[in-house]
Amino acid sequence: MPCLVPLRMRLFALTFTGSVVAALLSTAAALAGTMQSPIELNAAYLQPIEDLSADEARQFRAGETMFRTLWLTFPAMPVQNNWQYMRPRGGYAWGLGPTFIANSCMACHVQAGRGKTTDRSNSTVFQQLLRVSLPGENPHGGPRSHPHYGGQLQVFDVISADRQQVRQGEADVFVDWQPEPVSLPDGTQVELRRPKIRVESLSYGPLGDQVMTSLRNAPPIFGLGYLESVSEDDILHIAAAQQAIGLNGRMNYVRDDVRDKSSLGRFGWKANQPSVRQQVAAAFLHDMGITSSLYPKQNCPPVQIYCKAAPPGDSVELFADEFDDLTFWALALEAPPRRERDRADIQTGEKLFGQAGCAQCHLPQMKTAANAPFPALAGRVFHPYTDLLVHDMGDGLADGRPDYKAGPRDWRTAPLWGIGLSKQVNGSTHLMHDGRARNVTEAVLWHGGEAQPARDAFARFSQEDRDALVAFVNSL
Repeated sequence: MPCLVPLRMRLFALTFTGSVVAALLSTAAALAGTMQSPIELNAAYLQPIEDLSADEARQFRAGETMFRTLWLTFPAMPVQNNWQYMRPRGGYAWGLGPTFIANSCMACHVQAGRGKTTDRSNSTVFQQLLRVSLPGENPHGGPRSHPHYGGQLQVFDVISADRQQVRQGEADVFVDWQPEPVSLPDGTQVELRRPKIRVESLSYGPLGDQVMTSLRNAPPIFGLGYLESVSEDDILHIAAAQQAIGLNGRMNYVRDDVRDKSSLGRFGWKANQPSVRQQVAAAFLHDMGITSSLYPKQNCPPVQIYCKAAPPGDSVELFADEFDDLTFWALALEAPPRRERDRADIQTGEKLFGQAGCAQCHLPQMKTAANAPFPALAGRVFHPYTDLLVHDMGDGLADGRPDYKAGPRDWRTAPLWGIGLSKQVNGSTHLMHDGRARNVTEAVLWHGGEAQPARDAFARFSQEDRDALVAFVNSL
């Protein structure tokens, strides 16, 4: 289970008393203790890449500590008069909020894996978030934020509970799953599901008729260093090769706040983040309400006066060395290797994967550039099964919400490596941008647009061949 204090119990509507913080720390410590058991957890997604130097290995472990750190509200009180729990590296740190959706990185990316959607319509979402925006663009060409709620709905806050006119968080977000049965040519029935979003208890007025929303599941975070290290020229060549065979994979150029320019987007469901460092800083600010040197101002829209008046933490709450360590850790996480290559059905499935056309976008092989972020990443061949491009995936997957140059029907080709280990790592097999697919078969059957021919080829396969293709994907 994640290292997570029970957020849904409204524990974070704190009055900033020592007893409340001490109780929070006590609960967190108990959960952190269970987190360390190697019997209960699988660390397949938490391994470093090979050939790190001794200093890099130490930085990797320091970054992993930050990944596991529980963030608390300001001001955090000492536990048994011992401040080592607070800073620099005791497992806790303060700066959470004023609004947030999680209190640690590991709360959503459990064991560096993907989120797990809830099947219960009366349970508010967790390990997912709801993006919101209005028609038009911001000054950098990205989504136009909602004036009262920003770019996503925050379901928790740290505002004192004695102010009855202010509820905890900006809203409650629920998902009602709508069944969509599909009949395959051989008569097999598969029940897909589509999410219907329900937003209740809005704190700062209605979202409005023009609002655009998009449910996002937490993605796995291993192997990111490889993806950041592919040269832009190589990605351009991939796009050109796809154009030559009638596909339309495109690059999403996005705002790069680290370099103060527009850069190639590589990360996120619509490739809306250019680098691991920016992705880390954005997640800290928007998901946990923690400021950094890249984003030093809190996420408080003008109407949220109590958010703006909440007690501050440090002027920058994610310290520079912590930011560097966590960024390095994310860059240096190895992707798990393929398994069971010699199985006959997996070998058959690999051939069928190519025959169906899946490998045209889910590219089996890439190579990192010589100027990778650190030497161990340079010039390495790896197997992500992505092209880092965005594709039109059809109306069935459309969220109606553009993101820079990615349109309402566009999604980045998701890497397939490590999928088969997801259930044992953190219990989740939920795929696609919103977690609607509960297994590989459902994910394939949701493909449309440019991927429609590959989807239809899969649907026409015999049950044995479909099972073989799925077994291959689960071996990656």
